[in-house]
Amino acid sequence: MSAVPPSPDTSRSLALDVMRGLTVALMIVVNMSLSEQLSYGQLLHARWHGFTLTDLVFPSFLFIVGAAMAFSLERSAQAGRGVAFARVLRRSALLFGCGLLLYYFPFVQAAPDGGWMLRPLATARIPGVLQRIALCQALAAAVLLWGGRRGAIAYSVIALLGTWAVLLIGGDLTLAGNAARRLDLWLFGAGHIYQGEGLPYDPEGLLGTFAATVHVLAGYGATRWLRAAPTRSLAPLVVVGATAVGLALAWNALLPINKKLWTPSYGLLTIGLDGLILAALTTLIDRRGWRRGLWVWQVFGMNPLAIYLLSEVGNAVLWLTPVHGSSLMEWLYQRGFQSWAGDKPGSLLYALAYTGACWLPGWWLWRRGIVVRL
Repeated sequence: MSAVPPSPDTSRSLALDVMRGLTVALMIVVNMSLSEQLSYGQLLHARWHGFTLTDLVFPSFLFIVGAAMAFSLERSAQAGRGVAFARVLRRSALLFGCGLLLYYFPFVQAAPDGGWMLRPLATARIPGVLQRIALCQALAAAVLLWGGRRGAIAYSVIALLGTWAVLLIGGDLTLAGNAARRLDLWLFGAGHIYQGEGLPYDPEGLLGTFAATVHVLAGYGATRWLRAAPTRSLAPLVVVGATAVGLALAWNALLPINKKLWTPSYGLLTIGLDGLILAALTTLIDRRGWRRGLWVWQVFGMNPLAIYLLSEVGNAVLWLTPVHGSSLMEWLYQRGFQSWAGDKPGSLLYALAYTGACWLPGWWLWRRGIVVRL
């Protein structure tokens, strides 16, 4: 018997599509930050302990990955656990590879003799956003296929409490001395992890991936619960979400909310918030039939990976293209937005304009019913 039984309702949830689209759009906006000085605080990650709107983006994407698995995994599981897991592994491997290529782009750099040379692999980053999504997706699928609901609950408890124990025992909670950094330095080496924190430290490292997988399981569980009885009261989902937020805030006194460490208190907070957001969107869209203007967000939600990759490659090209002694990105910001809107408002307007530019090819795909899948 399959560990992932089919649900009575197989319809697609527009609320989930909109939630995915909103998440992708916000992800692009915050990734277009020119600098800390030119961005509003809520469009930047918390420097260390703390929480901002930006810190909700990545866990929300993982939550949505789990929600999508509630539709796809059960179909694959009908062919057998091994077949279903092989399909997930294939997608995860391709996604991991896309992440590696994305961070290695543009593949070449200036050579000492004035020519061009391949970027050295010795400094290629191994962890990353897409890489973490890939690992979380594969690990969640294994837990669900062979452990079912009980396995998912057991894994979630062990992952959250285990991460807490490792962080407390394996180091302190500072940037330099935390256990997650020590693990990544030992496993990958200093040259293969993120360098943007002032020292080698990767916010998408291995330790946090185990706790991040709980978001995928939570999204899967919430969506399965909704699909099992589409007209049931959403009160239990609201209660669970609010309880998770309350527990996270209480836990914060012992283990600070920290996105870059992906502390379990941060995990509970964002899972709770995502549950509340899902309940609100389900009420407005799937239950009360609100449809006006939602197609805008469906465009982002239909092809999230393609639009995200396009945004990241385009951003890199803008940074690397020289124009009058600065990058094309800075030139566009200064001439097109800063000159009349000011520093921070101009930066936000530039980010929104760039997000709109990424939306256009997504709209072209949406109009033709094309979905880019791995």
